[in-house]
Amino acid sequence: MALSTTSRNAESLSLIDRLFQAVDAKASPIMVGLDPLLDRLPPFLTQGRKGGREGAAEALLEFNLGILEAVADLVPAVKLQMACYELFGPAGLAAFEATCTQARQMGLIVIDDSKRGDIGSTAQLYALGHIGRAPLLQGKSPEALADFVTVNPYLGSDGTDPFYRVALAEDRGVFLLVRTSNPSSGQYQTAVVDGMPLYERIALDLQAQAAQHTGGYGFAPLGAVVGATWPDEAARLRQLMPNVPFLVPGYGAQGGTGDDVMPSFNDQGYGALINSSRGILFAWDRLNMAPEDYGLAARRATLEMREDLLAAMGRASKRPKGW
Repeated sequence: MALSTTSRNAESLSLIDRLFQAVDAKASPIMVGLDPLLDRLPPFLTQGRKGGREGAAEALLEFNLGILEAVADLVPAVKLQMACYELFGPAGLAAFEATCTQARQMGLIVIDDSKRGDIGSTAQLYALGHIGRAPLLQGKSPEALADFVTVNPYLGSDGTDPFYRVALAEDRGVFLLVRTSNPSSGQYQTAVVDGMPLYERIALDLQAQAAQHTGGYGFAPLGAVVGATWPDEAARLRQLMPNVPFLVPGYGAQGGTGDDVMPSFNDQGYGALINSSRGILFAWDRLNMAPEDYGLAARRATLEMREDLLAAMGRASKRPKGW
């Protein structure tokens, strides 16, 4: 259920309510994955640059800024796959930081897709580095660049609790890997533990945490990654986790459709961010457009995705009022 008009305009909205306020304002549950691959960038961005990591990172950043300029008014959030940036060392991380900064200045929610997983004090350090404040000996520590980070729950509560604590203290968020979209995910995620699939056990534990921290839309900043490639399981997970927002990969290039992702939304049409990376970033190639028009192509692909999702929402009777 949407927030009231008074609540929507409040400056003190929590992160999770700001996220769904932006989804509402743009009538768009789309998240663009800024996962640039150097060998798939428009050639004009890589030609003539100096070699090495610095030149590669400069090309990634310029590409990202073009995508942001093209789609920022159409989507509430972007997701950056850390591996695309770590590949190029310090220069790549600088491109990651610059992209996050620009996205947040444009009013977008930023998800750091690092899939971190460790325990105890090390998990605490990862959490502070990705969504908190790194301790400094002197001066005020700057806040993290991202709003959410993805986390692997395989190590149990020793690995997840430090992220939860930092997220809740800093008004940030976490997306826990629950049922991922990759083909081999069932090797472990569907293994039966105490009479239920492991991913359902993780879901129940996550819901227990989320239920204590819900905002005006009924969701907590503790979310789940649930792949579009498993719609029946997504429906079950939505029942198990009514207060958990879903980050949904697998749409488009991985085969997921608008109809496939409908089970991830609640009956009011909220609760899910549908990610598309390659299908938007490299749409210029698919749409037979000039490489120089990659931003325009990304915008067209985003609008096509929005139309597909809204049509599917209509068929599922899940289109929010006013959209």
